[in-house]
Amino acid sequence: MLHAGKFSFSFERPLIMGIVNITPDSFSDGGKFFTTTVAIEHACRLMEQGADILDIGGESTRPGADDVSVTEELHRVIPAIEALVSKGFPVSIDTQKTEVMREALAAGACMINDVNALQSDGAIDVVVASQAAICLMHRQGAAKVMQLNPHYDDVVAEVKAFLLARADVAMTAGIQRSRIVLDPGFGFGKTQYHNIALVKSLPAFTALEFPVLAGLSRKRLLGELTGRPPEERGAASIAAAIIAVQKGAAIVRVHDVMATRDALTIAEALR
Repeated sequence: MLHAGKFSFSFERPLIMGIVNITPDSFSDGGKFFTTTVAIEHACRLMEQGADILDIGGESTRPGADDVSVTEELHRVIPAIEALVSKGFPVSIDTQKTEVMREALAAGACMINDVNALQSDGAIDVVVASQAAICLMHRQGAAKVMQLNPHYDDVVAEVKAFLLARADVAMTAGIQRSRIVLDPGFGFGKTQYHNIALVKSLPAFTALEFPVLAGLSRKRLLGELTGRPPEERGAASIAAAIIAVQKGAAIVRVHDVMATRDALTIAEALR
């Protein structure tokens, strides 16, 4: 069971986190939902299609992305969060900024999805003071440089050790285990070899007894394997989601909610 604010999610089936990028420069759909009205409409469609939780982001974390100011990020995400929360939807805020976390929680967000694993000053305190869930992600290097030359002696062991250490820090600070999700961070400071090794080794992460989130949708890995641009990686993304779930992922973060929901339903029925 995952406790996220006023929501509780069981893992009798995998959860689908629908991606809502309110950014002009995200790798997969940059600019497509870059107004509050359009973003809200898109988020509502994702819920109708079967999303369990919406992940709202106002700053691209793609390789090479520019930083966004706190003021600009808040301007992008808070109106959408308030509108979606008013509809009763569970909302996650995808941010690494402490102030954005604080304001998003005040607006009703029930989860923080942090690519920086609560390493920003004050971030842990903000989550401790709430009842929100937290997704701790592994990343090697900041967005500007993380894909220049990522190196690991043992990618699985190192990512696993990092996530377990951050979970321990979070729990020591007062965040209950039932509020914590771990994310290996596919594509964040990893080569194709590293990403494939992590997918194959997902059972090693689920063995840590935290729910694991897999974010593979439309990622560069899938483009490298298929030769297709982000907008043509739908089928590859669905295949990746199915494999991730079969290897133990409890949550998949995806762009194509309805197709992923249908594919997971059939995969489970025929397994």
